[in-house]
Amino acid sequence: MNNAPGGPKPSGDRRTLGVNPAHWLPPCHIRVNCPVQPSLTARANSIVMPEKKTTERARQDEMEGKAPSTEAGEFVREEIEHIRQGKHGARSTRQAIAIGLSKARRAGVKLPLPSKGTVSQETRQKAERDAERAQHGRRKPTSRKRSRATTRALRRESHAAASTRALSKQARSAAHRRSRTSKSQAARKAARTRAKNS
Repeated sequence: MNNAPGGPKPSGDRRTLGVNPAHWLPPCHIRVNCPVQPSLTARANSIVMPEKKTTERARQDEMEGKAPSTEAGEFVREEIEHIRQGKHGARSTRQAIAIGLSKARRAGVKLPLPSKGTVSQETRQKAERDAERAQHGRRKPTSRKRSRATTRALRRESHAAASTRALSKQARSAAHRRSRTSKSQAARKAARTRAKNS
């Protein structure tokens, strides 16, 4: 290599710079051990897998005789907290709830399948797959590439889905769709459960 004043100017190539190949690191986006990779993987895992404390709270609800929907509420709560913490976003409050319910079914919560006509066929089939996975386990490993793509897509979404106004609007809308008898029965059952655990 010619380092004389009149010689060729060094380029960015490691061979012309005389850098030891063992000390040379490629750009971050093609390095396997790049610091960005573990954090992205952790975010993907947080979307796919529930946290340990969430599962423990759901098991505690089950031991207290609470309804499966109450158990699933722990997973929905986790999703809302993740959105508020900035780990990812959601297109709407209903999508955040759907992610939480999917986690709950895969964790073994005995949620009933959505009634026919209330959701799309694709959503119902997804719920069936989640329930089947809880019974038989995962048949093939999760695609890392697909998990990261899902994470990136959710990170591009807004965090407004977890706002107080959005949650309040969703709660009023869900309550409006239920009959008076259904709400009365749920309230009576909750009162019996509280009396039993007090």
